[in-house]
Amino acid sequence: MKKKLLVLFYFVYGLKLFAQSLQIQPYLQDMEPNSVVIMWQTDFGEESTVQWGETKALGKESHGVVENINYDDVRLHSVKLEGLQRFTTYFYRVQTGAVGSEIFQFRTPPFASDHHSFSFVAMSDMQKDSDAPQKFWEVANKGVINFFDSRYGSELQDNLAMILIPGDLVGSGEVFEQWQKDFFNPGEKLFSHVPTYPVPGNHERNSVFFFKYFTLPENGTPAHAEHWWYKDYGNLRILGLDSNDGYNDRSVQLTWLESVLEDCAQNSDIDFVFAQLHHPYKSELWIPGEEDFTGEVIHRLESFTDKTGKPSIHFFGHTHGYSRGQSRDHKHLWVNVATAGGSIDNWGEFEGKDYDEFTVTQDEYGFVVVDVNADKDDPHFTLKRISRGNQFKSRENEVTDSLIIWRNSTTPEQPKGLGPSGEEVPLENVVLNASRFRSSKAAAFHAASHWQVSRSRDFDQLLMDSWKQYENWYYNVNQQANDDLTDEIIHRQLLPGEEYYWRVRYRDQYLNWSKWSDIQTFKTKN
Repeated sequence: MKKKLLVLFYFVYGLKLFAQSLQIQPYLQDMEPNSVVIMWQTDFGEESTVQWGETKALGKESHGVVENINYDDVRLHSVKLEGLQRFTTYFYRVQTGAVGSEIFQFRTPPFASDHHSFSFVAMSDMQKDSDAPQKFWEVANKGVINFFDSRYGSELQDNLAMILIPGDLVGSGEVFEQWQKDFFNPGEKLFSHVPTYPVPGNHERNSVFFFKYFTLPENGTPAHAEHWWYKDYGNLRILGLDSNDGYNDRSVQLTWLESVLEDCAQNSDIDFVFAQLHHPYKSELWIPGEEDFTGEVIHRLESFTDKTGKPSIHFFGHTHGYSRGQSRDHKHLWVNVATAGGSIDNWGEFEGKDYDEFTVTQDEYGFVVVDVNADKDDPHFTLKRISRGNQFKSRENEVTDSLIIWRNSTTPEQPKGLGPSGEEVPLENVVLNASRFRSSKAAAFHAASHWQVSRSRDFDQLLMDSWKQYENWYYNVNQQANDDLTDEIIHRQLLPGEEYYWRVRYRDQYLNWSKWSDIQTFKTKN
């Protein structure tokens, strides 16, 4: 009888061993110039081994830890490779018992002092939509991978440094199966070669699975490990923030943010600061999704940029569509990088608003590519929106928006107020006129004008404060078409027999403002 039981045991165990599988292919986390964390998931098995080296022969072996992630046989494996060389390509494969992966590649980051340029992708809200269940797979593979393949024609990791994800990776973070089926499996060809850095969205629901599946920098507030953090790559500092209820308080996280920005202000190696968090402060497609906490973050980034001259961005999602805007008085960009899979918030579907800050809003799928040029003397970055279209019109990786921001500023020439100047004008429909835009910066053009009219010379009694940009795509129509930005109408009735003061300043597409024009005056008729 014992012999029969023993045979049965080996038969069952042998079947289980034969059926062992890689449920989640290896993916890269928390990459540094000298180290990286590699994670993967199997249906069972305790071994966590990574074989690696600088050639396909591998030759080295590292071991790590295994975690029971869902109170069953499923195992999450994690191995940290150390002693790597910066900006170097490595080959690796993972092994758990009888199952092993194919050989993948990754490339370690450079030091800031190396001045190596690089590119990264930002995309969000890839939670599964029942009407388009394969959309995230499409965005990841036909979108990101095909875009870089057609652009460079070489290995992905040699051209793409990382992927930022400002939240909503799955439909419900508490549902274990969604992480494998809806996020990791569709994106596995990306994640095996390029590290991902997500922050939680509202759909993650503060799930324990989010924090188990990702190894994020542990340099945030100790009591809130991995809810907020920062990562330096070359001349860029990336801030990961948590804008969800329970963490979007006005003290702990913002105090940490201020300290990190102060450290960055003293760090001469950092040229740009990019933050990512889930919720928008303003949203043209979906006002109910707005969150005041993000406004507090923007204010601190603006202050940092003003103090240091280092341009900044905040990436966000939540609203399912792309938007790109900028702060009026600061060299700071607002960029919604959605949607990579979630159902699009089409024009008119929800309450919206045409905000002054945004110049482009598109109700389409897609992702954002940022090329960071780490030139020692004149660093800059180029931001591009790559569109996959929507349910009404398909697009095959079309660049639908693009701009360049330079670390160093070259301000446009001070404009001249042409009129009215000292004359008497009617009480309404007064037209202000100014000179043409001029700049010594190559290819600079007139991107915005800021007009002010006041009853006092120090402009503390403003009657008009108008900020117009060269484009304003709202409801798929450029609301600023045919406006050359050199004149502006005062759309209010003025008081009779009063003296008024006015001035204007010009901005280029690089977010550089000119000086204000000399103050001009006019007097209204009695």
